[in-house]
Amino acid sequence: MAVLRHSAAFPFLLLLALLICIPALVSGVWLNDDGGGVEEEGEQFSEELFLKPLPDRKVLAHFHFQSTVPPSAANGRHHHLFPKAIAQLVQKFQIKELELSFTQGRWNYESWGGSDPISSTNAKPPGVELWALFDLPVMEIDATWKDLTHALSGLFCASINFLESSTSYFAPSWAFRSNVSNLRYGALPREAVCTENLTPWLKLLPCRDKAGLASLLDRPSIYKGYYHSQRLQLTSTKSTGIVLKQTLTVVLKPDVQRNSAHSSLDKSIQPSWSVSSMFKKNVTGLCVPAKTSRIFFELETNMVVELEKLGYGDSWSNSIFDLSPNPVRVFKESNPLPGRSNSIIYEFINYSEHEPLDLGMKWKLPFIWSCSQAPFHVSRFLMGSGNERGSIAISLQSTESNKEFLAKSHGCNVQVLIFQVVPWYVKVYYHTLQVFIDGKPQSVSDVIEKIQVSPSEDKLFPGTLELMLRYPCSVQSVALTLDFDKGFLHIDEYPPDANQGFDIPSALVTFPNFHSSRSYVEDNFSINSPLLLKFQEKNVVRSYTEALLVPLTTPDFSMPYNVITFTCTVLALFFGSLLNVLRRRVGEEERLLNSKDTTRIRLIPLLLSKFSSKLKGRTDGTPKSSSLLGSKFLLILVAVLAVLWHYISN
Repeated sequence: MAVLRHSAAFPFLLLLALLICIPALVSGVWLNDDGGGVEEEGEQFSEELFLKPLPDRKVLAHFHFQSTVPPSAANGRHHHLFPKAIAQLVQKFQIKELELSFTQGRWNYESWGGSDPISSTNAKPPGVELWALFDLPVMEIDATWKDLTHALSGLFCASINFLESSTSYFAPSWAFRSNVSNLRYGALPREAVCTENLTPWLKLLPCRDKAGLASLLDRPSIYKGYYHSQRLQLTSTKSTGIVLKQTLTVVLKPDVQRNSAHSSLDKSIQPSWSVSSMFKKNVTGLCVPAKTSRIFFELETNMVVELEKLGYGDSWSNSIFDLSPNPVRVFKESNPLPGRSNSIIYEFINYSEHEPLDLGMKWKLPFIWSCSQAPFHVSRFLMGSGNERGSIAISLQSTESNKEFLAKSHGCNVQVLIFQVVPWYVKVYYHTLQVFIDGKPQSVSDVIEKIQVSPSEDKLFPGTLELMLRYPCSVQSVALTLDFDKGFLHIDEYPPDANQGFDIPSALVTFPNFHSSRSYVEDNFSINSPLLLKFQEKNVVRSYTEALLVPLTTPDFSMPYNVITFTCTVLALFFGSLLNVLRRRVGEEERLLNSKDTTRIRLIPLLLSKFSSKLKGRTDGTPKSSSLLGSKFLLILVAVLAVLWHYISN
């Protein structure tokens, strides 16, 4: 009987064991190596923060969040960490790659760097920039692009739907991405960036801004910075699934705390700062689904060179500055070029939830260094005056990085790709292209190796220019000019602030011979950081120019107002008179006229008789007081007549 009881209870115990084990097998929760956070089998999420001091007394903060999901056949439609809205976008619109950025301010390539991985991949033009690569036939891409812009506009509370018009997007050939026909690109230079765009961006994170590194994102601290760019990039393949990267790049200026004892040195010493002082918040707990939660601090190459001159090397605590707390690991850049110092990255890991990691840097003595720049500093500006025509000029000036590259290579050439988009109402004459090298005009065929022009069509397509330049490395300056005429718009096509001008999107300049990739050496541990692995990718150096503001001829917007007010006045007078005629009775009108006539007839003799009596003195039957009043009235009348005569004679 006991055997029968055990055999009868066995199915119940087996069912209970399955109910306990299935959730663990489905969720696949395992403790990670860092001692904090969990890793979900299949879906993964990591968060990292990259900090770097800048030479102009500012600090660069770069947040990097990465979410991955396996192919849909293995994971299905339900997700535990990955945002479902992004997965639905990829599946519905067949997206292979997509990048969306919201930027406020302009990246300072001279002071903040131009050849490092952050500036090459995360420095974006002002406003909104969107490009997408579809896995669809060419005939279906334009319709899919329009639907995608509407979906993203609703998802991020922005005016991305303005990019649905054929005058706002275009298909680059080879200057933006090499030989890709399924790519569409659009930009809105005037789009304002605010918290309405940041909030839906944060909702894509597993912990939002309630825990983890995202809890540092204090809105007032971010939007008062000198530069702010939030970026969303996703890649979808059938083998690896979907990889979503969310980055937020901010340039902040720490609050300066004056010290009365060292007031003379305060102006020359870099301001001390900490994570809590810059963002006005602390890391509130750990984001449990995060596989890793790290903070990196970088000493760039030129800064390490100056420290080595003082004999400090890779020390994080010296007579110049102090880092607190102590780093967990140190990564050194491995550079194949001899005789050049390497950048250093310190790693900090947020282990404890009760003691948040508050990384800080305290400066002790003045220290001067410079950031690594792109080989050529790029700028763009307008020439000419008036509302009829003008010129667009692109200037490239050699920097110290190009001189170092020239010293190590002889007889080299620099290759430059220029990608520029011009709205249809700016009618560019591409045959007027001129090239100047070191201030001297050059033949276009001698400098331009490849060119592709797509002329604009009124109210249909913008104009695009794709150039490939090749010139010697010893060149100090290169300038290109293009003439254009300013078109006319219909009154309905003008924006509310038409007198401010019209924006031309930033041009993209690429240097294929220069790369921003970095490889790091770490002896004891393998590099499993998504951010550092991103730095090791072989990305070319890119620079965006300024967005141009072109004034166009605007109509007199007050004229419709004047016409409306004049017409309304005439109509009011007409309808008022008409209503008086229709509402007034004929009998009352005649009686009123007769009464006025009789009053007028009786009034004239009465006045004449009174006037004659005044002249005689008094009439029979009138009291004596009336004669006194008559004499006074006569004197007043004479005085008034005298004053009028004197005024007229003068």
